Amino acid sequence: MTLSVGTRLGPYEILSPLGAGGMGEVYRARDTRLDRAVAVKVLPALFAQDPDRHARFEREAKLLAALNHPGIAHVYGFETAALPDGGPVHLLAMELVPGEDLAARLARGPIPVDEAIEIARQIAEALEEAHEKGIVHRDLKPANVKVTPDGKVKVLDFGLAKAWAGDAGSATSSVDLSQSPTLAHTGTQAGLILGTAAYMSPEQARGKPVDKRADIWAFGVLIFEMLTGRRLFQGETVSDTLAAVLRQEIPWPTLPAETPAAVQRLLRRCLERDAKQRLRDIGEGRVALNEALSHAETGTAAGGVRAAADPSPAWSRGLPWTLTALALAAAALVLWAPWRRPAALAPPLRLSVALGADVSLDVREGTGPAAILSPDGSLLAFVGKKEGDRPQLFLRRLDQLKAAPLADTEGAQSPFFSPEGQWIAFFADAKLKRVSVTGGATVVLADAPFDRGGSWSDDGTIFFSASGVGLSRVSWSGGATEVLTTPDAAAGESTHRWPQALPGGKAVLFTAMNRNAVATYDEASIVAQRLPNGPRKVVVPGGYHGRYLPSGHVVFLHGGTLFTVPFDRERLEATGPSVPVIEECVSAPYTAGAQFAFSDRGTLAYLPGHSLPGMMSIQWLDRAGNLSPLRAVPGNYRDARFSPDGTKLAFQLLNASNWDVWVYEWTRDRMSRLTSGISASAAPVWSPDGRGVVFTRRATLGTAQPGNLHWQRADGTGEVQRLTESRNWQQPSSWHPSGKYIAYTEISPQNGPDVMILPIEGDAGTGFRPGPPTALLDSHFNEGWGAFSPDGRWLAYTSNETGQFEVYARSFPQPGGKWQISTEGGRQPAWSRNGRELFYVAPDQRLMVASYAGQGGSFHVDKPRRWSETRLPDLKPTWSYDPHPDGQRIAVLQPVAEPGDAKRDTVVLFLNFFDELRRLAPPGGARSAGSGGGDVAK
Repeated sequence: MTLSVGTRLGPYEILSPLGAGGMGEVYRARDTRLDRAVAVKVLPALFAQDPDRHARFEREAKLLAALNHPGIAHVYGFETAALPDGGPVHLLAMELVPGEDLAARLARGPIPVDEAIEIARQIAEALEEAHEKGIVHRDLKPANVKVTPDGKVKVLDFGLAKAWAGDAGSATSSVDLSQSPTLAHTGTQAGLILGTAAYMSPEQARGKPVDKRADIWAFGVLIFEMLTGRRLFQGETVSDTLAAVLRQEIPWPTLPAETPAAVQRLLRRCLERDAKQRLRDIGEGRVALNEALSHAETGTAAGGVRAAADPSPAWSRGLPWTLTALALAAAALVLWAPWRRPAALAPPLRLSVALGADVSLDVREGTGPAAILSPDGSLLAFVGKKEGDRPQLFLRRLDQLKAAPLADTEGAQSPFFSPEGQWIAFFADAKLKRVSVTGGATVVLADAPFDRGGSWSDDGTIFFSASGVGLSRVSWSGGATEVLTTPDAAAGESTHRWPQALPGGKAVLFTAMNRNAVATYDEASIVAQRLPNGPRKVVVPGGYHGRYLPSGHVVFLHGGTLFTVPFDRERLEATGPSVPVIEECVSAPYTAGAQFAFSDRGTLAYLPGHSLPGMMSIQWLDRAGNLSPLRAVPGNYRDARFSPDGTKLAFQLLNASNWDVWVYEWTRDRMSRLTSGISASAAPVWSPDGRGVVFTRRATLGTAQPGNLHWQRADGTGEVQRLTESRNWQQPSSWHPSGKYIAYTEISPQNGPDVMILPIEGDAGTGFRPGPPTALLDSHFNEGWGAFSPDGRWLAYTSNETGQFEVYARSFPQPGGKWQISTEGGRQPAWSRNGRELFYVAPDQRLMVASYAGQGGSFHVDKPRRWSETRLPDLKPTWSYDPHPDGQRIAVLQPVAEPGDAKRDTVVLFLNFFDELRRLAPPGGARSAGSGGGDVAK
């Protein structure tokens, strides 16, 4: 509906159109009763069809008319008039404010700092007046702020967002918060929506109830735009803009260098995404702006004295002092220039903080930090567990003493926050999941059978390691998983893990292991890759678990020490030498896991101590639950497996700088190395006759495969023979008693783990001849770790088809029935050689056993029972136990206690950590005197 000039609406005569917006058309009009110019807002026709909205608007308009402040455009009244055709029309009569609005002013570029501060001060005064009367604007933006020709600021449309839409976020509201109720001079719906969304507070964008703190957020956005001349949050669509409001990093460096410190501090308080941490009262902002203006006027610190007025002409007063002033200014530039006066750095403080719950931190070798901080530093989330229970997420506000568990997070590990701190993503039961910090149902996002960390990007994308090989990505809302990276064979890479999305979503940082660096991740590299498919750069060679910090540094681990290096985020490269920061930080050099995390406010949370998992011993575990030494000499043992006659153990062992397969004759206490060389070997499985061993071996120099099946004679004679060719990681799990099949697990970035069968002919004397492998179980679920029964008629395996890993059995080689063995989760099945029992590891790391009987094509299994109360170490995907052929004893790996292995129920908070990094490693590579440290030895 467009009104022509001269149209009469009651006492108002239309003079000219002013614009149109989501709440109707606005006209310049004359109030014939009082003979004054007014602005008349004609409300849309749909308004008359909604009596509830009409009544609500009338109530709010009357309240707004009571506002009387020079900085607020006055509302004269809400009326109903007749159109020329006799139809009703509803209109709002308001003060007509001369001058241009800030949207038009900002179209010409940024506003000088002093002018912008003065405008902001007047806006703050208007907001303060309204807030004191319980009125919230809810739609503060440049188009709603006018500056009159004499420099006075008027805020328009106060409170009309509520009058138009009601309380957004309330149970009865159906308002679309991307729609603006106020005027848009562009007259276009797209510009209208985007202009409004860009100034919404995070709580508005989420449709939650809002209060005066929403105005304070918009006030901060408005000041930022005045100073920089650019909209702070923007995108091509409403969704993109709202996503930026919720997650985009605030570009603080874009503020003019002359922005007063008081204004910068005010902006940081206003632009807190957590409303509870935001500036509480706009009056505090007014005081800060007054202070900034006072300093600008006097040219001195607070309390300075201005010179008395001199009646002589300005040019004659200033001339005699010109040369002196210039000389003093030059001296000041030399002696007191900002780059010669570094800002005072806060001293480092370390506090040991109790968890606030009667649990221990669940710290394991292959996991990320068990304790993490929210981006704003107000929340501590941690993975805790009680004796006998599964680990679970707990949440503690740092202004409170107690922590509370988050329901439906059992089995959690490697948690990480969303950018705005409202969600926590974590791994559990071979899945990537998320949960709100306020509780509620857990949402499954993707499969993650072999997780090695994740990170939540500003744009809502989650980068994570699902297979332990390359990186994947998925939307925070779930959906299809995409492969993000694959190891570069030409560059010698074997795995990518522990990703971190860099602010802005344009690059990702991760740990890349070199295939030929087969010992620990101390030999890995911190790599940055531009997105979506940009080139990769090595940021730090010789380190792992790299993390970019808002201070402009990357921190990483090497040799159990946390190092830092200054980092240019635009060029994705280090700009100075690496410097040690924390000498002992709990970490896992064999998986690149680490126990540290940080907040964007500059606090580091970490666990001091030695590397994980420490050394292992090999123990006997009998049916009574008694432990006794099998090989008490500590070592980095994994995947211990008995020979068919039970006289030997094959296992992988880290010796010096390489993982190799060793054979231990325990009856003679004799060790012998089965493999050697530069390629890591792991997961040994004996042939049925005990004369050969199949194992995983990483490829040799110049080849592309990360880890395929090989075999070697058990006495160490002869050459190693390759059995499979694949670009995916493969791990043998069982050799059929006939000698004709090998079951193994293959992990691909696309499908996760699958149970594979390799037909094989020959023997250790003549050599083995492999046939083409086939996928025995190849579904969209994660299946693996197949184990043949002693009679060869059954295959046990694990699958997550129920949502968590359970142990199943099925007939072999012909397909038949399927039977679930475990009842409350299980993995790593192993058959007793007596043909009557099937073992597996429960989620609480205790060993379970189930009696079974197979008759014809039917399989009968009893209810599983606990073998003992002894817990096994969580070393997945490697094995931590193997039954002896006598059926009475089991070989189990047990950690060797080291200093610092006591119950972990505290975490260290390192306050002012960013300032410490700036002191130790200033940007550009300059070092402060006496800071110590040096490059990491490579």
